[in-house]
Amino acid sequence: MLVSFVIPVLNSEKTLAECLGAIRAQTLPPGIEREIVIADAGSTDGTLDIARDCGADVITDNPLKTGEAGKTAGIKAAHGDVIALVDSDNILPDPSWLARMAAPFADPDVVATEPIAYTVRPQDPAPTRYFALLGMNDPICLFTRNYDRTCGVTGKWTGLKVPTEDKGDWLKLTLTADALPTIGANGFVFRRSLLDGTNWDPYLFDIDILYERIRRDGAVHVAKVKTGIVHLYCARLADFARKQRRRIRDFLYFAQEKQRSYPWDRQRKTGIILFCLSTITLLPLLVQMLIGFCRKPDRAWLYHVPVCWITLWVYGWGALAKFFGRKQSIADRTTWQKN
Repeated sequence: MLVSFVIPVLNSEKTLAECLGAIRAQTLPPGIEREIVIADAGSTDGTLDIARDCGADVITDNPLKTGEAGKTAGIKAAHGDVIALVDSDNILPDPSWLARMAAPFADPDVVATEPIAYTVRPQDPAPTRYFALLGMNDPICLFTRNYDRTCGVTGKWTGLKVPTEDKGDWLKLTLTADALPTIGANGFVFRRSLLDGTNWDPYLFDIDILYERIRRDGAVHVAKVKTGIVHLYCARLADFARKQRRRIRDFLYFAQEKQRSYPWDRQRKTGIILFCLSTITLLPLLVQMLIGFCRKPDRAWLYHVPVCWITLWVYGWGALAKFFGRKQSIADRTTWQKN
């Protein structure tokens, strides 16, 4: 089995060396080989030098610049029959990570695997630790219950009712159109055959791929492995605000262009309303923060309130722009820099 790590990059010199170092440190079991594929969106810093120095096997261009386009470009250049989608700000937490993620593929029903949690490291910035503790990068997901990593507030890896079979080191999930969390990023490993018959070119939206296969086959089996992955999501609230602006602009643009298939309009409207009311009234956020701190004590939980307020503000302006008919466009990447 050849596993191709596909890593989209754009001015990623601050995180890429640690990302690639952790991949190269993996202990490869018999029968597993590794390939590192970098899809570059036009980096102007030292990203490509780091990629070469750290042993990238393939470096290809990503002219469309977005992370989703980078996944497509990287997969096209990859040779593996198994693809591991790892972002440049992801760090594999230990040398056994790949072996554990690949083990469920011994079950022919399993089409993909994903870590069940984000790894919390004490040395990381407080905002990074907060998002790892929360188990998601967007707090609205907590209220809609549509998330896919262990959450320090609920103690669960998702709020949806997903049929699950415990296999010891991993959970075997049966995903259907009515039970499909936002699986597919930050350490998502899948058989290349999962892409057959799906719309993944020129933009690969991971959750859309699963949804399209479910629409065709009725259900798919995915393994949630009882391990984690580090996500250096952001070091400052300013970084988070910038990423939320990019997220909402990209989402509205691709929705406008009808390039998404996952039914986001099915999101629990009551959850979104509850998020707005909780953020405005503040008390429910404080209760969540206290629950999270009691489960996993860390001062990083103090970021829960400002993160929710930033999200409400940014998404609110995005919704207003859509309401008044503003034509949407992809967020500008020309000055993008990983922090």
